[in-house]
Amino acid sequence: MSDLDLLVLGSGVAGLSAAVRAATEHDLATGVLTKGSLDQATTRWAQGGVAAALSRNPEEIDLHLADTLAAGAGLCDLDAVRVLVDEGPRRVEDLLAMGAEFDRDERGELDLAREGGHSVARVVHAGVATGAEVERALVSAVRRTAVAIYEHAYALDLLVEDGRCVGVLATGAGGTNPVRARHVLLATGGAGQLFAVTTNPPEATGDGLAMALRAGVAVADAEFFQFHPTALALAAMPRPLLSEALRGHGALLRDIHGERFVDELLPRDVVSRAILARMLADGSEHVWLDATGLDHFAERFPTIHTDLARVGLDPSADWLPVAPAAHHQCGGVVTDLRGATTLPGLWAAGEVACTGVNGANRLASNSLLEGMVFGPRAVESIAAGEDGPEATGAMRSVLGFPDGPPEPDSLDIPGIVLDVDLPDVAAVGPTGTGASGDSGADRPAVEAAGLRAELQLMMSTHAGVTRSASGLAAARRTLEDLALRLRRAGPADLPEVAEVRNLLTAGAALVAAASARCESRGTHARSDHPEPEAGQRHRLVVVGSTPDQHTGRPVEEHE
Repeated sequence: MSDLDLLVLGSGVAGLSAAVRAATEHDLATGVLTKGSLDQATTRWAQGGVAAALSRNPEEIDLHLADTLAAGAGLCDLDAVRVLVDEGPRRVEDLLAMGAEFDRDERGELDLAREGGHSVARVVHAGVATGAEVERALVSAVRRTAVAIYEHAYALDLLVEDGRCVGVLATGAGGTNPVRARHVLLATGGAGQLFAVTTNPPEATGDGLAMALRAGVAVADAEFFQFHPTALALAAMPRPLLSEALRGHGALLRDIHGERFVDELLPRDVVSRAILARMLADGSEHVWLDATGLDHFAERFPTIHTDLARVGLDPSADWLPVAPAAHHQCGGVVTDLRGATTLPGLWAAGEVACTGVNGANRLASNSLLEGMVFGPRAVESIAAGEDGPEATGAMRSVLGFPDGPPEPDSLDIPGIVLDVDLPDVAAVGPTGTGASGDSGADRPAVEAAGLRAELQLMMSTHAGVTRSASGLAAARRTLEDLALRLRRAGPADLPEVAEVRNLLTAGAALVAAASARCESRGTHARSDHPEPEAGQRHRLVVVGSTPDQHTGRPVEEHE
């Protein structure tokens, strides 16, 4: 018998929102497993805010829906976006009830900001540390309600028995052991560490995505990875993020000659590509963000002001060097509108999931909201006795459409399944030895770090802001070589080795999908196919090398 009703993997907004609801509203025996401490997740790095039509005015809700669809460049699932914008205001109110404190104006009303891609101000903030405030409120609630918290524990792989997920194999202070549960919720965040320059913390290594792929679970939209346009161009990693709120309040982008070259409030993919094009044209390593015209900078943006002062920059006098950095994984493990994946017993929410909300590009400040909405929806379905997926949301691209294939002019997104050979790292096992017989305890970790750096440089070069067929082919060859070398690096239950294994798996999915999408759309830009193609308005579904465990059926096979 399973020890837990629900095991949540990850401690970001999606996982913690789900864990709180599972324990307090449905009396489910809930555990949370995270490879860091409970309050150490990508959520806490989120500077932006939470976008929601808090007035509950139907016209404002519809406007949020329209902005999200526009950012997604034709690949958002309409029903998923409708769930997000309809349920979002209630989830923000839940956070307020837990004690989260957001910025307010002189009248005591929530101070709403406007960000890129939004047609009106609808984003609530806690300074520029919204993620940290959301995390604080949720961590406190989880510590009071969860029956088991596994900190500094690393999930190596999903446990699958009789076609069902029944837990994970995890390593920690007590060695490598199974952690069993009737249901598992992947809430492990994204894979920003695929790239050499990222705003994500070191823990963002695509663990949940990779474990799902190795279990034959469907993943989609892997080619769409959002780069934030205004990361501070310093040597520090992760790159400090200069919040979109700065541009929302009037900060301007200038090239090395001091000229403006783009509308600062366009969606992130457009602004990132414009910055990269200007950098290449000028032979520069960055452009400038001019915030000298913003009043009361230190009071409005105290965290950014402190970070800038630490590196000797004064935003009232200095232009700030910025360049794009990998920021958010738009696709992920395919789910229906309730969070169910193609593997019974396995659920997903947050950045690791592909609900259909983001499409080809995430609208700014929808990420925290997505976790807050879809994490609890998964819990409600588990509590109601649900198990497998329904043909709703992004899942329709995998399971098909009840009434047949969608019409060409419909808003439904057809699916094409790619069978992808994942990097072969199976030879690495818990009993592996250090490379070349070296018995030094730190040798595997050192070798893994070197392989990780090579992978990040290669992905940034060939699969970053812009891509091409030749670059993606080179990326595939490098992934194969790195996998061969990883097999010799050390034991797979060493977290440093396991993280590189997961990055290789996530990278293979991204490269395969990017190679198959011969167009430019949203965050996916091909220099050899610079325009969107109407005939490629479909969702690319990646299935790993163990398709016998895949429970969905493809709409169309793709060679």
